Parts: sequence; structure tokens; C-alpha cells
Amino acid sequence: MPINIYKPYLSLKRTYKGGITKDELSTIGLKIYKLSSNENIFGASPKAIEAIKNNLDLLNEYPDRTDEKLRIALSKHYKNELSADHFIGGPSGSEVLDLTIRAFMDHDLECIVSTPFFLPYQMFSQWQNAKVIDVPMNPSDWSLDVSGILNSITDKTRLLFLTSPNNPTGSYIPRVELEKIINGVPDHVIIVLDEVYEHFADAEDYTTALPYIKEGKQIIALNSFSKAYGMASLRLGYAYTTPKISAYIRQLAKPFLINRLSLEAGIAALEDFEFLSSTTTKIKEERKWLYQQLDHLGIKYWQSQANFILIQPPINDDDFVKKMLSQGVMVRPSANFGAPGNIRVTIGDREANEAYINAIKFIIG
Repeated sequence: MPINIYKPYLSLKRTYKGGITKDELSTIGLKIYKLSSNENIFGASPKAIEAIKNNLDLLNEYPDRTDEKLRIALSKHYKNELSADHFIGGPSGSEVLDLTIRAFMDHDLECIVSTPFFLPYQMFSQWQNAKVIDVPMNPSDWSLDVSGILNSITDKTRLLFLTSPNNPTGSYIPRVELEKIINGVPDHVIIVLDEVYEHFADAEDYTTALPYIKEGKQIIALNSFSKAYGMASLRLGYAYTTPKISAYIRQLAKPFLINRLSLEAGIAALEDFEFLSSTTTKIKEERKWLYQQLDHLGIKYWQSQANFILIQPPINDDDFVKKMLSQGVMVRPSANFGAPGNIRVTIGDREANEAYINAIKFIIG
């Protein structure tokens, strides 16, 4: 009998499907507005672009062997409330997530997610043959089932994945709810708080993991340069956590993991407060404008703390995506995230948002 050399748990039925690119489209002469991937429509930090230009003549040389330079810059960015030892750098937030999961997950161990969620939490955990426990959100308002989460923890649970603001719902975890979870988990469970979209949040009771990590709580806060800083194609991300956890995870980091251009661009972007402020202000203004337009059209949506809005389309979600594309607007169905029948739409500039609203008007007639 032949020997099976393939790991059965790597034959996954549910895999992450990224949004299509403009280059993949066979256009019909229309201007395309890409509102499907939560990218920064306002571009990238000018300081980051300048840093890239200044390092182009060094492409023949290896970059820094470690992430230390980025970690030092991050400590300064966080006003030295955290030391460089609190940080973990990597080529994208997803890669830092993968390092984290490889560090703590194994066969016979468990993690907890809440549908709908960013699929790599599940994918990367299953790559380690771990068991993924799903405690779904409340679909009426996308709030967490806090009691359900805490009651699902066993002796085998190692990671609890939380996202605030959440992708694809745009919902957030109020401070009081987050603190119930933080205070309710046992010592063998580490909370992974994905705060990639935190720059766009403005709710009074929104919080990042920062105050709790300063207290020494076992939380790993994931962050990215892809959204507010407009550097999605450069693939740069980081996490902050306790120095003990950070040092443990960094043992898995390969040498020369972050390329020079991404590293220098990221460090420069951290100093570009004007660009960050301008981007977040515009997104929040356009978010309010879109609420008004969607209300006027009678489209159901959920208010968001991120740079996208989840809507319930007036027709079948697949048909909606196709019809929107026929009008030059790319949007993202959310079934793959665990929210079937809904559509996630990135908030763009006024021109893109008007094209989006006009496309909906075309569809509903």
C-alpha cells in the first residue's frame, strides 16, 4: 500500500480569497474604482515614498538582519510608553500573525475565533493542525458573545482572536466588553487583538491593547502599514506585546525578513503625522457622507469604525458584485469571511464614493 506523504490537515476546504486586482479585469472602457480591498485611496505617505527613493541605489545590498531598527522607531512612535523589546516586526501583519500562531499552536491545541472574521486566523492555525473553535457574533449588530467565548475556553486553548475594528463588519469591541474578556481568560490563554484598522476608529469607548499591555496583560496587538499609511504593496506590519512574549515569538523570525525599502518606508511613515491625520480625517468625513446616501437609498448597512462599510445589497450578493463592476466599481462579497449575503465596500474619496452610490442607483432603478 502506498505511503501518503501529505499532511491531511493541510487539505483545507476553506481558503482565503483575496480581492481581484484591476489588472485582472477585462474592462469595457470605464474608469475603475477599486473599493474591494480596504486600500488607502489617497495613496502612500510622501515621506515613505521619499525614503524609498533614497534607498534605491542600495538594492544590491542585504537589508538589516533583524527588525531592531523598526522596533526602535516604533518605540519612539509610541512616545516611549513601550520599549523596543515590546515589538515584533515582519513583512506584513499577516506574517506576524503567522509567526504568532506557529509559536503557540500545535496539534491537539485550540484557538477561538468569532464569525465573521479575517480567515487567516483559521487558516494559519489549521496549518499547525490546531482545532479552531467558532463562537459567532450576533448578526444583528455584530457584537461579541463574551459569555460564549469565555465558556468555550478549555485547558487546550492557547489563542483567542479578537478584532477591533472587525473585518468585514466594521464593528468594534467596547472597552467594557474587552475588559470582561481580558479579566476572564486564564493564564494559559493569550489574546490576539487585531487592531489593523484602529486609526479610523472614533468611538468614545474604543480602545487599543496599549493600556493593558502596559499593565503586563498577555495580549498581542497586531498592526499593519497597509491601511492608514497606504503601503499595502510593500508588506510591512508589526505587533506589540509583553517583552517576554515578544522575545519568544521573535525566535522564529528568519534573518533579513524585512526588505530595505519596506523598512525605511515604514520608519519614515511613522513620522508622517500630517499624512496620517489627513487620511483618517477624510475617511471619517466620507464615512458620514456615505451613511447619509445609503439612508436616502434605503440600503441596510452597519455603522463602521473602519475604512469600509458592510452593507446588505438590494439583490443577490453575487449579482450585486457583477452589476457594480459593470458600472466600474469593485466591491467585495463577505461570504468568505462568514457573513454571506452582505457586501464590504471600502470608503474612497468623494469621486469614488459618488461612483459607488450612482452604481447602486443604477441597480435599484
